[in-house]
Amino acid sequence: MEANEIQTPQAPELGPGGVPKDAKTSDYYRTKEMPARFNNPNWFEGYVGKPQHPMYKTTSAEYGSRAPTVHTMPTCFHAKSQQFSEKLGVCGMYRNHSLNTGLDQSRV
Repeated sequence: MEANEIQTPQAPELGPGGVPKDAKTSDYYRTKEMPARFNNPNWFEGYVGKPQHPMYKTTSAEYGSRAPTVHTMPTCFHAKSQQFSEKLGVCGMYRNHSLNTGLDQSRV
């Protein structure tokens, strides 16, 4: 590199939504107790699918084909209690032990 060459700062690579590639949601919005996956939209993968026929393409399919950006990620997260699932895992699913009165069907 020559001494009189001036270096210009490189602009960051922009992702969808016009924000830098590794931008976090908390850099642009006030967030509250969020899991890391919601704060990093570039962690989500798999938004490239096979092309669809335009006649059968729906608006929701078009919206779902776009990768998330900091502008489309949620800014808060309210987790649900796992109390029911924890109890079900301990005692197991309900099983019907009543008398079977149905006729057996012939497989012939």
